[in-house]
Amino acid sequence: MPPFKLPSRSVLPVRPIGTARSRLAISPRRSILTALLAALTLGALASAPAALASHGEAVYFEGSTDLLSPVTRPHAIAQMQALGVTALRVELSWYDVAPGQKSATKPSFEATNPASYSWGEYDALINEAARLHWKVLLTVTSPVPRWATSNKAAPYVTSPDDQDFEQFMTAVARHYGSSVLYAIWNEPNHPAFLRPQFNSHGQPASPRVYRGLYQAGYAGLRAGGLAHPQVLMGETAPFGYDTVNVHRLGVLHDVAPLAFLRGMLCLNARYKKSGSCAPLQAAGYAHHAYTLPAGPYYKPPHPDERDDVVIGVLSRLTNALNKAAAVHAIPAGLPIYLTEFGVQSVPNRELGVSLSQQAQFDAIDEHIAWSNPRVAAFSQYLLKDDPLGGRAGSSVNGGFVGFQSGLETVHGAPKPLYYSWPLPLTVTRSGRGYSLWGLIRPASGSTRATILVKRRGARRYTTLKTVTTNSLGYWSFASFTRGTAWRVRWVSQSGRKYEGTPIAAS
Repeated sequence: MPPFKLPSRSVLPVRPIGTARSRLAISPRRSILTALLAALTLGALASAPAALASHGEAVYFEGSTDLLSPVTRPHAIAQMQALGVTALRVELSWYDVAPGQKSATKPSFEATNPASYSWGEYDALINEAARLHWKVLLTVTSPVPRWATSNKAAPYVTSPDDQDFEQFMTAVARHYGSSVLYAIWNEPNHPAFLRPQFNSHGQPASPRVYRGLYQAGYAGLRAGGLAHPQVLMGETAPFGYDTVNVHRLGVLHDVAPLAFLRGMLCLNARYKKSGSCAPLQAAGYAHHAYTLPAGPYYKPPHPDERDDVVIGVLSRLTNALNKAAAVHAIPAGLPIYLTEFGVQSVPNRELGVSLSQQAQFDAIDEHIAWSNPRVAAFSQYLLKDDPLGGRAGSSVNGGFVGFQSGLETVHGAPKPLYYSWPLPLTVTRSGRGYSLWGLIRPASGSTRATILVKRRGARRYTTLKTVTTNSLGYWSFASFTRGTAWRVRWVSQSGRKYEGTPIAAS
């Protein structure tokens, strides 16, 4: 029986509305086995608890079709309220709302006028978020209308027209105004979302394509009435290549995120200006720091993976942004937004970990993000698992790649992560004791929670400590009590009972 009650689920079968869109599949260059062997020894968190002070971060939840379908949205919103969600990421597909999206010829319409577009369920979702006082990150992305592409061919992601995009973003700004935080493009270094990624010589092409789109989108936001647009650049995928051997590999591969960043900013491999490009303005840099089943501390071990950025090497991105700022390519101190993230579980055959590991790894990942002062936002991708799709990497050829990073299975059964996500907990060995850190996510201010421990040889959990959180819901302390598992218990002001799943020490 769940530790808190949720609204009853509809008896009707839930089915995604509209055309399924290919999602990112983490597709590293080497086999998963090689990566696992390279990361058998996991690192450790800092030996002492992090100072809580006033540090916090927004946590954006992306529910995908569960939130964009009028059938499933009410139940999903109710679940998210109980889970402590306060911010959403919404991907706005240009194709979905544009007139004549299947036509090779651009129809005659007033492209900067919001009334020319069919906002549909995007409006319904964003209006609901506003009613709940939830923040919204709106990522405007592909696919694009056929008439806006250079080759007029599916999947409608090839060299979108900058002028057309500027006009569309003007309409977007006039429609949504300053009620949302904007981001331009989802994973522009991935060929499922933007092409070409590489030119015929195997050199990155997508960074300059994206630069044009970003500049056009930024200009459109300003033309739409936003004098100082709050917009994120990047939204990059975590893995890729710096160059490719076209004859051996072809060109349908990701550009490594740091190579993409340098190319977008007209910097060479040493982060020195390689052209006369003007600096780009942004409110932050967005990245998707997905990692491998080896766990949160995995570090890509090979020299040719130095431009990959997973959660365990987030400092690579921080350092790259600092170097870019030093040559005035971007503003100094640009915050990092981890706008899409999740830990995949079984039944994913290539990237899935066990259900208990998913809960434990996800909390550690969030702690890593929280501990980095440059990180302004973390995220959770999916409430409910996708159906199983093709192999990792098949999305570049139009295949559907399902993600199993949800809090529920594809059939709606809660995973351990469902109960631990509202109460993330990490327990880290520190000398002869342990360092504990956690968050009471649904709390609206300082609150008290009970930390339970299962001592060695014991059959039951006993109270380790009752903690008082800071105003943002965070807590931490050190303990010398030896245990085999820990969990958190909390009761909300309304009397709803929460209890996290057991967490082992790392």
